[in-house]
Amino acid sequence: MIDFGDLCAGDPAWDLAAAWLLLPDGGAERCLAAYGPGADPATVRRARGCAVGRAVAGLLIGADGGPGGKPTWGPPARAALRRLSNS
Repeated sequence: MIDFGDLCAGDPAWDLAAAWLLLPDGGAERCLAAYGPGADPATVRRARGCAVGRAVAGLLIGADGGPGGKPTWGPPARAALRRLSNS
């Protein structure tokens, strides 16, 4: 994971949310274990919340029949929600 934290100030939870959104099953746990100097429990909770919000947005954008909808967004969003509920 590339963390661009030195380029601007921001909550690392937004970066860590990608672990559930983009990585395969079990990837989030490995990512968080390797993240240095280590994500504290509050940051991990915020990251999970960010990931849930992004996944729900993906579901809404991926809804069939909606104007401007992108049906290909639904399956990855559902997979992210499954990973979040299993971890």
